[in-house]
Amino acid sequence: MEPLASAIRPRSLDEFVGQEHLIGAGKPLRVAVEKKELLSLILWGPPGSGKTTLARIYASALGAESHELSAVDASKEDIKKIIGSPAEPRGRSSGSPTLGFEKPKVLFVDEIHRFNKAQQDFLLPFVERGGLTLIGATTENPSFEIIAPLLSRCRVFVLNGHTDDDMAKIIARTKIKVPKDARSWLVRMAVGDARQAITVLETANKLYGKATLGTLKEAVQSRYLRYDKKGEEHHNTISAFIKSLRASQPDAALYYLARMVGAGEDPLFIARRMVIFASEDIGLAQPTALVVANAVFRACETVGYPEAQINLAHGAAYLATCKKSRESYDAYFEALADALKHGNLPIPMKVRNAPTKLMKELGYHKGYELYDKESYLPDKLKKKKYLK
Repeated sequence: MEPLASAIRPRSLDEFVGQEHLIGAGKPLRVAVEKKELLSLILWGPPGSGKTTLARIYASALGAESHELSAVDASKEDIKKIIGSPAEPRGRSSGSPTLGFEKPKVLFVDEIHRFNKAQQDFLLPFVERGGLTLIGATTENPSFEIIAPLLSRCRVFVLNGHTDDDMAKIIARTKIKVPKDARSWLVRMAVGDARQAITVLETANKLYGKATLGTLKEAVQSRYLRYDKKGEEHHNTISAFIKSLRASQPDAALYYLARMVGAGEDPLFIARRMVIFASEDIGLAQPTALVVANAVFRACETVGYPEAQINLAHGAAYLATCKKSRESYDAYFEALADALKHGNLPIPMKVRNAPTKLMKELGYHKGYELYDKESYLPDKLKKKKYLK
């Protein structure tokens, strides 16, 4: 039996819900569909935002020979079977807009970020010469995952997670009766992921014969937190966590910490960033911050999850409420810039070590006094003040 998500999948832009910035009147993707323009596209957005659906609608509108691959399991040989080899154009000259194909070909690659560099390089000449219209779908930032030459030949369209209103309309398309409280819960649970909402709804209806708040919760079992430890969401979340600490916003810091912990992030990764933060952003304003951050790191090493989340929360709340100072951080990097700029400037004789008789005779260590007020910086930098 066909899955519900597939059965209710829109077949045209008029049936599609959401992404008005792309498919509304006069918007780029709608114009491309209406004019049947051959454009290579990268559709970048979170799971369940409609990337595959829009790709299929666009490919169908072009009336071209259309193929689909999933980058998860597709090999270079699979690509060759569809488009051949760049060295073997068929039928027409390589200057032809179809690169030797009898008619334009459209290749939709789901999760294109999983294609390695060699696979992407193989696609490049076909896309470059216009014989292949490539549509890639990805949840990851294409700036990091798609090779620059291929990315430069594609239009990048950014999709957003569905709004609550969009989700309500999509749920209504299923024709499954859902009470108001259950629908509200389902919308909140799915966080803009239409496919997840439909799947949970379908599961509850199949298992229990109805979709109530209780059966939906039984069907989902555990909340799904979108978080790829190697992808953009990973970097976005730790960035939000650190910026919340820096802005002295403990509530935001604890929220982003909870998201990372709930998604299974390595506690030592979080604790390591807190140790760095303690010196970089708090520093001299509250030196004990480094002591606490190191204690949290050690606790995470020895305790581990689930209890380590308590140590992380303690540390995050403390660091967020500390006074902030970047004096030592800024001073050091200013000194580093001078060290790199001027090289090994001569160290003043009075602060040089003099372990031998000869070195003493040469003036090493001569004139040194405890608690000397004269600058010990090299002569060229005598007037420098790094720590203001």
